[in-house]
Amino acid sequence: MVFSSAIFLFAFLPLVYLLTRLTKNLRLQNLLLALASLVFYAFGQLQYLPLFLASVVVNYLAGLLLSGRFAQSRIVLATAVVLNLAVLGVFKYTDFLLSNLSAALGTALPLTGIVLPIGISFFTFQGLSYVIDTYREPENGTRDFLKLLLYIAFFPQLIAGPIVKYHDIAAQIDARVMTLEESAAGIRRFIRGLAKKLLIADTAGFIVDAAYATISGTPDTRLMWLGAVCYTLQIYYDFSGYSDMAIGMGHMFGFTIRENFLFPYGSSSIKEFWRKWHVSLSTWFKEYLYIPLGGNRKGRARAALNRFLVFLCTGIWHGANWTFIFWGLAHGLLSSAEDWGLIPVKKLEKKRWGKALCRVYTMLCVMLLFAIFRADSLSDGFRLIGALFAGSFTAEGSLLLARLLSPAAVFTLVLALLLAGNLVPMLRERVKLPETLANGLCLLLLCLCILCLAKGGFHPFIYFQF
Repeated sequence: MVFSSAIFLFAFLPLVYLLTRLTKNLRLQNLLLALASLVFYAFGQLQYLPLFLASVVVNYLAGLLLSGRFAQSRIVLATAVVLNLAVLGVFKYTDFLLSNLSAALGTALPLTGIVLPIGISFFTFQGLSYVIDTYREPENGTRDFLKLLLYIAFFPQLIAGPIVKYHDIAAQIDARVMTLEESAAGIRRFIRGLAKKLLIADTAGFIVDAAYATISGTPDTRLMWLGAVCYTLQIYYDFSGYSDMAIGMGHMFGFTIRENFLFPYGSSSIKEFWRKWHVSLSTWFKEYLYIPLGGNRKGRARAALNRFLVFLCTGIWHGANWTFIFWGLAHGLLSSAEDWGLIPVKKLEKKRWGKALCRVYTMLCVMLLFAIFRADSLSDGFRLIGALFAGSFTAEGSLLLARLLSPAAVFTLVLALLLAGNLVPMLRERVKLPETLANGLCLLLLCLCILCLAKGGFHPFIYFQF
């Protein structure tokens, strides 16, 4: 069940919202939301529901020990961390390691064929953050299993985040009010996210799939540039759309979930990009890996090493493929080069033309690295990068471009480009839409989304695979 499916939009979400509104007792509300979240997860992968519950139980027991007689016990903490990472490693990286070992040894080791549990990277990181925070401050733990279950299982952010820390939401689990005003604001935010996904991301995704399908042949330079640009748009609108929907549903049920995207495509450096892209993940790695490693407190060389480790782990977190590892390390290299002044973004930003140049540099790097991120293998990724600058034009490419770039697709892509940068926050500061007009626009977007759903097809969110 995905947020952009008819069964979720017209059955699951309205029913859960209505039942929650009718339930006045807060603990019963929490129980209802927790059970609904388990149903939501089971609908997608019933076979992995026991694994998910086991993960919650392990972290709950670790929290009990760390907030009780074993407060600040490194053994308990280490055991919980190892168990969480072991589960993540077995299900996400076993076949990757076996295939690379086979290649290194020249053998053919049998693969397990393990199916990746949906959302495992997200709920594992939430469990880890709870255990680590309880180790650091035992009073922040909870003895109430239902509270921890709701925190980890809450369906709006269960599958693809944002990653939430327990101490940021604990007070809302204990005391919150579902108001009509908050619900209305949440519904509007949800619809905007739905429109990002169905109207923009899926349109761009169709072009991306067609472009990448030609990599194994003779790639057309024009088609490769179109594919690279469209994937940069697709992954932003797909994931930020999911985050908007999660944040909007949080408001509907009385929860405030922190922003996950801060218009990263308006950034003037890679470092700024990572302060605005997937904020909950970059914050998680900063607080639980970068700072404990020493951060930037032990000199520039150590800070660079710590940064490389963080970006390496960021790439590995995204999936079992060398493309993700290369993507993470490349971002670490660029970030360090900016920090050392080898890429003088700080000096250039002081000049008007320099700031524009910095934005071009940032988006070019982001787009080229996303092109490799999307590829099935590093060889395919480098083949695509080479095709971007090869100046190869084919008749097949011309025909495919003409088919892909319909008037509706061109309009959607131009609109996506305009809205991806700093235009939206600038307009928000200068133009205040009347609530009636805002509601009318959201209703129009919802109708367009319903028309897209009526066409059929299944388009899961990109980050479901992570």
